[in-house]
Amino acid sequence: MLEAMRRGAQGIIAKALFAILILSFAVWGVADVFTGSSQTSIAEVGETPITPDEYQRAFQNELNALSYQVGRRISAEQARAFGLDERVLQRLIGSASVDVHARQLGLALSDQAIIDGLQRDPAFHGPDGKFSRDAVENVMRQLGLTEAGLIRLRRQEELRRHLTSALTAGSVVPRPMVEEMHAYREETRRIAHFTIDPAKIVKVTAPDEAKLKETYETNKSAFVTPEMRKLAVLILSVEDLKKTVTVTDAEAKAAYEQEKATYDTPEKRRIQQISFRDKAAAEAAKKAIADGKSFVEAATASGAKESDIDLGLIVKSQIIDPKIADAAFSLPKDGVSDVIEGRFTTAIVRVTDIEPGVESTFDGVKDKVRDKLAGEKARVEIQKLHDEVDDGRSGGQPLKAIGERLKLRFVEVAATDRTNKTPDGKTALEAPAAQQIVAKGFEGQVGIEQEPVELADGGIAWVDVLSVTPPAQKPLETVKDEVKSLYETQERQRQLREAATAFIERIRKGETIEAVAADAGGKVETTLPVTRNTTPQGLTRPAIAQAFALAAGGVGTSDSADNSSRVVFQVKDITPAPPPTKEQADKIAAELAKEIENDVVASYVGALQRQYGVTINRSAFERLTGTGAQ
Repeated sequence: MLEAMRRGAQGIIAKALFAILILSFAVWGVADVFTGSSQTSIAEVGETPITPDEYQRAFQNELNALSYQVGRRISAEQARAFGLDERVLQRLIGSASVDVHARQLGLALSDQAIIDGLQRDPAFHGPDGKFSRDAVENVMRQLGLTEAGLIRLRRQEELRRHLTSALTAGSVVPRPMVEEMHAYREETRRIAHFTIDPAKIVKVTAPDEAKLKETYETNKSAFVTPEMRKLAVLILSVEDLKKTVTVTDAEAKAAYEQEKATYDTPEKRRIQQISFRDKAAAEAAKKAIADGKSFVEAATASGAKESDIDLGLIVKSQIIDPKIADAAFSLPKDGVSDVIEGRFTTAIVRVTDIEPGVESTFDGVKDKVRDKLAGEKARVEIQKLHDEVDDGRSGGQPLKAIGERLKLRFVEVAATDRTNKTPDGKTALEAPAAQQIVAKGFEGQVGIEQEPVELADGGIAWVDVLSVTPPAQKPLETVKDEVKSLYETQERQRQLREAATAFIERIRKGETIEAVAADAGGKVETTLPVTRNTTPQGLTRPAIAQAFALAAGGVGTSDSADNSSRVVFQVKDITPAPPPTKEQADKIAAELAKEIENDVVASYVGALQRQYGVTINRSAFERLTGTGAQ
C-alpha cells in the first residue's frame, strides 16, 4: 500500500510529507519482537524507548499523508483495517535501531548541512523549480512541527540515509542476472487453443437420492448457516445533527461576508514563465521577444522546453512568489511582462488565456453557506454528545436508553451476518459506513463494550452485541435444490476435465489440434507471439503460466475465462528473447539493484534489532490504538 501511495503522491505538500515521513526503502518493518516493556513506552530498542507520543505523531502524520494522497479523509479505524498501526510501529522500531547504531558510531550532521539539504530537496521547491520557504512552512503546519523540530526530524532521516547508502553503495548487479531476467521476460510463444463445447460433450442426468446424499455429505460445509448477530447501534452522524441545528439569516449573512472570497469563482489565467540565472539573461530574452522572437523561442534559447514553461490554467494564489503573481495577473491576454526579480527567481511571464472570475451573491450561495454553518455547529455538538453517551455507558445505560434520552438515531439489528445481510438476504443495516459498523459488531462479545466507530463525516457510532447465533448445519431436506445444483455443477466439471484429458492424449499421440477441436465442437485459434505477462483473448493467466512451462509442441488445459468450459492449448513455437537493448538492460539492472538494496538493508536492520533487542509492550500498544478487543 505504501508503494502505491508513493506512486500516487502529487504536489508540493504530498511530496514533502512523503519526503519526511517515508524512508527511501520499505523494510523498516523487519523485527524480532517479544512481549513486555516498561509502562512508559510502547516499545524499546535496547534502552531507547518509543513513547506513545512518538507513535501517535507518526501515526497521525502517515494518516494525513494517506488522506491527502487519496483525496478524502481516512479515519483511524479504516487505516487500522489496512494494518497502518502495526506498520507505523515496526517502522519506528526499525528507525530507532538505525538511530542507536548512528549514535554508537558517533555520526552527526550540522544544522547548516540539514538546511542545505532541505534547499536542494525537490520536495521543497516551488513551481519555478527553486527552493520555496512557503513550502517548508506549509509542511511544518501540516505536521505540527517547529523549525527546530523539522531540522531534528530531517537530521535523523539523513543519518539513516547515510548509513544505509554506505551499505548499499557496493551492490552490483551481475550482467548474467540481467540477461537471464531479460530472457525470461521477453521470450515469446505462439499458442494454439480451442474451447470445448459443453453442449456436445457434457451429458448430466438428474441425481437420485443416493447421489444427492453423497454430494451433501461430501460438501457439508457448503450448507451451513452463517453466524448471525443481534446488534444495538447508536449513530451520531453529522448529517443527522445538521437537521437539528438552527442557522439564522444573520449568522448565514455574517459567515458569507467573512468568507465571501471562498464562494467567489476566482479569475484563472494560463501562464507561461521563463526563469533565468540572472537579470542580464532575462533582459536579453525580453529584448529578443520585443524584437520579434516568440516567447517559446526565447525559452528554448534559455535551455527550457515548452512543457517546462507552462504553469497551466491557475488562480493567483497558486503562484507562490507574490511579485510574479502580481505581474502575471496584471497583464492583458498575450501580454509579456517586464523582467521580474522575484523572491526565488528572476523571470518573465506571458499570459496566453484568461478566464474571468465570477463574484458570488448571498442569494446565489446561501444554501451552501447554511449547510456549511450547520456542519460546523453539528461537529461542535458531536463532541458534547459523545461525552454524554460515554457518561451514560459508564453508568451502565444500554444504547437504546441513551438514544432515547439524547434523541439520537438508534437501530436494533435483529440479525445480520458479517456482510450486513439478514437471513433472507436483505440489507440488515441502512446507515453511513454500515459495513464498518457491522464489522465492529463482529469483533465484540455480548456484554463487553467496544471502542466506537469513527464515521467518515466526523460522526461516531457505538455498537453492542446483544446476542450471537452460531453457524448451524442445514438439514438435507431444506437444501435439496442447492445440493442438486452443486451435483450438476460438479458433474459437468468432471466430464469436461475428463474430456479435456482425453483430447490432450490424442494430440500427444500425433493427432492435429484442429482434428481434435472438431470433435470437441471448438475452433482452433492461434495467438500472436506473446510474453509471460500477456493474456490473449481466449486464454487465462493459469493457461499462460502452463504454456510457458511446456516445451514446444506441449499440450495443456485450463478452465475457460468464464469457468463454463475447458480450454485445450498447444505451444506451437518458442522464440528466445533477442539481446537486450541498453535501455532494457539499464531498466532491469535498476530494478534488480533496488531489490538487492532492500534485501541488504532488511538484513542490516534485522541484525541491529537482534543485537540491541526489541521489546513491545503489547498491552500498552493495544490500549493506545484501541485494538485490545480485537
